[in-house]
Amino acid sequence: MALKILTKYTRMRESTRTPKGCVAMKRILITIVSLMMVSPTAIAKEVGGKNLPDTIIAGKEILMLNGGGVRVKLAMDVYACGLYVKTKSQDAIKLLDADEPMAIKVQIILGLVNDSIMNDFLRAGFEKSSKGNLAPIQSRIEKMVYLLKSEYKQDDIFDFIYIPQEGITIYKNTRMLGTIKGLDFKKAFFGIWLGADPAQEDLKQAMLGKKKY
Repeated sequence: MALKILTKYTRMRESTRTPKGCVAMKRILITIVSLMMVSPTAIAKEVGGKNLPDTIIAGKEILMLNGGGVRVKLAMDVYACGLYVKTKSQDAIKLLDADEPMAIKVQIILGLVNDSIMNDFLRAGFEKSSKGNLAPIQSRIEKMVYLLKSEYKQDDIFDFIYIPQEGITIYKNTRMLGTIKGLDFKKAFFGIWLGADPAQEDLKQAMLGKKKY
């Protein structure tokens, strides 16, 4: 579509000597710019048959896809997962400690996923990422489990967007579910995938950009 507009723009350059021609050209230029600025999710990377956008918006920041992969359980693809950052990095510790905008996008692949499975996944993930020291974040874990308690469908998309001083805001299919505060909670949550004992090692490497799916 953008190519057609550019072609039309080229043809109209000859008519810009008249006021009417100038107005028409300005309208076309505005359309071209709008197309270029349209949702940053327009360009995407395919992971597990799902499209992870190259960029997403976190507050006032545009985050880049650092890497993405697929969570596999019992030889089944469960979900596609992408890590979004301000500056690409392969250093898991640095990313976990960073108090800066960051996000994880999850898109459900397996239609059998439900809130019970998600509950178990989160609790096991937090247990490992916090090395069993759950007490400081337990109430916030319960809040996240509560916010994510709903019907799950194939292709549901969850965004977990961390913004300093605000916390992790959870979105399901663009609908905001709630926010959980704390850098310590952000470290524990992102640690589910990026920690020393991650949910899946090759997924961690893919999210760090060290492995391509």
